[in-house]
Amino acid sequence: MAQLEARLAAAKQGETPKHHSDEHYSQAHLAWRMVIELVAGLGIGFGIGYGLDSLFGTLPIFLVLFTLLGLAAGVKTMLRSAQEIQDKKVAELAERDERD
Repeated sequence: MAQLEARLAAAKQGETPKHHSDEHYSQAHLAWRMVIELVAGLGIGFGIGYGLDSLFGTLPIFLVLFTLLGLAAGVKTMLRSAQEIQDKKVAELAERDERD
């Protein structure tokens, strides 16, 4: 029993809590990732729409259509990333609860 308690104490000492500044940088990285995903979707949609309008010589119908489709794709990608991050946090919390 004493050996088990010693091993538990050593394991608890090995776990150092994250400093809040490390967590801040992690969150900033995730925020930039989501912004880039949204802007990329908009940019790709804009580019495709502009190219099709130039190719066919039409009014900016394709530009508007594909920009909106790009926005929808960017938002969908952002939501998928947010779900992935949430699932990872839930798994970490569940793992931490199992250990305690």
